[in-house]
Amino acid sequence: MIDGQNVWAHPYVYNGTHSFLLEYIDKCKKGEIIIGNELMLQLDILAEHFNDPEILIDFEDGHKRIKFIETKCKHFEAPFSGKPFLLELFQKAFIEAIYIFKIFDDEIDHYVRLHQDVLFLVARKNGKTPLISALCLAEFFCGELGTRILCSSNDYEQADLMFQAINAMREESKTLSKVTRSNIKGIFFGNPRKPKKRGKFSYQNKGQIKKISAKTGAKEGKNIKVGAVDEAHELADNTSVMPIRQALSTQDDPLFIELTTEGVVNDGYLDERLKEARSVLHGELERRRWLIWMYTQDSEKEVWQDEESWYKSNPGMGVIKKRSFLRKMVEEAKTSKSMRVFVMSKDFNIKQNNATAWLTTEDIKNEETFELEKFRNSFAIGAVDLSRTGDLASARVIMIDKETMKKHTFQQYFIPESKLDNLARDEIETYKQWIRDGLITVSPGNENDFSLVTAWFVKLYKDYGIRPFKVGYDKWSAIYWVKEMEGYGFDCQKVPQEYGAMSEPMRLVEADLKSDMIIYNNNPVDKYCLENTALEMNSKMEMRPVKVQGKENMKIDGAVTMIIGYKIYIDNRNEFMQLIRR
Repeated sequence: MIDGQNVWAHPYVYNGTHSFLLEYIDKCKKGEIIIGNELMLQLDILAEHFNDPEILIDFEDGHKRIKFIETKCKHFEAPFSGKPFLLELFQKAFIEAIYIFKIFDDEIDHYVRLHQDVLFLVARKNGKTPLISALCLAEFFCGELGTRILCSSNDYEQADLMFQAINAMREESKTLSKVTRSNIKGIFFGNPRKPKKRGKFSYQNKGQIKKISAKTGAKEGKNIKVGAVDEAHELADNTSVMPIRQALSTQDDPLFIELTTEGVVNDGYLDERLKEARSVLHGELERRRWLIWMYTQDSEKEVWQDEESWYKSNPGMGVIKKRSFLRKMVEEAKTSKSMRVFVMSKDFNIKQNNATAWLTTEDIKNEETFELEKFRNSFAIGAVDLSRTGDLASARVIMIDKETMKKHTFQQYFIPESKLDNLARDEIETYKQWIRDGLITVSPGNENDFSLVTAWFVKLYKDYGIRPFKVGYDKWSAIYWVKEMEGYGFDCQKVPQEYGAMSEPMRLVEADLKSDMIIYNNNPVDKYCLENTALEMNSKMEMRPVKVQGKENMKIDGAVTMIIGYKIYIDNRNEFMQLIRR
């Protein structure tokens, strides 16, 4: 009941005013709009606010900003560039939810917004950054004199995306650009060509819009009214967020907005934030002034089985985001682990543990073997992963059969003698068998002797004429070993185990293993290393190999050398292929 009337009898009207929020709630309740359970929990809470005598319902501020966005703001990117920013119902409902609920503040003796903190979680490419950018611009013009706004993110480039979106909308409008100016420091009121001494749109108004990143520093001491943090999933902790929230503390009616998709950072800032948010939605934690607006799936299973469920995490599907794009992403995710991690987290807001197994048993299974004699007097790609005292050291050569184009890899592992005593009971016998089979070379004492690695490459050349075209190595502990290798005429190339270097070769290794294009001689140590390898992704969809969570004592060095070898191959493909085709 609202003021003695049944809300659902006139579901879209409150005290004579059309409410986009009530319209949205009603259509979601009827199933006309598909949303997930977590957003429905928030909408249930908001519906109760209409019945709360302590909450004033005032549409003026919210509708003023909606009107400003639709009449003053224009899109600036294809395919909507130059077109008016006409808001979808879910966007209008979201803006209403921020502004229409007011409570009386005894400390300042007047009404303020109920919601001062906002979490907006939605899948990528649903217009979250343009929407919040437009809302910030609306707040800049519709808010009080001296409104200061800060755009922030984990890195300067991402923070700049929001700032540039705001500035582009400002420039698109003759009305807005006429009374404002921008430079590298920010956006300000006052037109330098037609300066006015007084008034909201003159130099007298010291309002401003600026940008910072988590890496910028000097965040303390800013006095702002609106703080917007983009891509919160990339933050490792709250060290860059708390100064912004503290800077809002002097305001009577501050607004702090976090907008994000789900992330691939394990145990990061967003993980803790979402844990708190879900506790609030389920009534386990009191955060009355926090608006939690999350577009999430109810399960991963429904993503694969029901396309209509995609609306739960993609409210702009069909208008902002193409269904065909999503369908393509889902199809690719079915065959690629790395793509599945990215698509589930970024397109469907389903958190992925990116330190789970990279490959399945079927991906790794390949019992084909070969004799080195097959590649006598051949060129190869070399790769090493050197560890002085900890993990296995691994050395590898990769040869390509120019008829089948299959990559044949031969490898050797190295371990310090003292490390054998520290192995678990179930591992000792396995390692001893690998040593007896000649798969692992034992270095006397507590450290790996890298000269044994060099000797292995030299022996391959002397016995079979197999010469590495280039040898890839990680920079760890490799300075003197590289000099030794170069003394024998080997060309060594550094391959750091970082996202940028590891991502492309790791994808190709995955694809080649799945299509049986890698023949690793059914080496059990290789299998062991591949089974222990997980993929870790960043927000750019770049990946690198790490150990599977819970298997920190296991070894992945063989997988690493396979990836390093592929990096050398990719970087030198044309020249290497010319050599083997002679």
